[in-house]
Amino acid sequence: MQPLRIIVDNRERNLELIEALSDSGVVIDFAQLPVGDYIISDRICVERKTVGDFESSIMNNRLFEQLGRLHQSFDKPILLIEGDQAEHRLSDNAIIGAILRLYTEYSVQVLHSRDASHSAAILSKFAEREQQDEKREPRLVGLKKAYTTYQWQALILGSVPGIGPALAHRLLSHFKTVKNVAIADPKELMKVEKIGKKKAQRIYEILNAEFQDVQ
Repeated sequence: MQPLRIIVDNRERNLELIEALSDSGVVIDFAQLPVGDYIISDRICVERKTVGDFESSIMNNRLFEQLGRLHQSFDKPILLIEGDQAEHRLSDNAIIGAILRLYTEYSVQVLHSRDASHSAAILSKFAEREQQDEKREPRLVGLKKAYTTYQWQALILGSVPGIGPALAHRLLSHFKTVKNVAIADPKELMKVEKIGKKKAQRIYEILNAEFQDVQ
């Protein structure tokens, strides 16, 4: 029987996790991955974040860009959140909302682990299931396909807090261009389904606020 194999991003710094995988007999192949941290099979790739990293990525909105790209590349994207779940800085509503958005808009399954050792056990079990039971080998891939102009437009709008893929599509259908969305006032934005007064004002403020260098 062939040993289990996982392709690991060469920028991954969790040496304890990598060592635990190696100790369990998993063969580690390092590569610079275009998306994710651990490729388990041709359809599963895992993005690992500590609890702190997860919450920071929600606050700076990088989470949805990262996991959106993972969704573009793999049929079964997974987010593995590692660490004590009791140490959240954000509210439960914010965390639950982010997880729901990942699942409903990007088909991302969210898993939790206690620590690096537990993460290694989860990854190893996935590899066993995929490679031995399903005969699916890990494969280094880029994005499934290049972004079309529409996809880039939707990605730009989807990075704005409160706008997911479905709402980005409605905005582009109504206003036709990203520029028209950016210059629309709140009353115009409210003409789009699912955009109320509060959300319209927030979108307008983000797209029209003057840049302030905080460095």
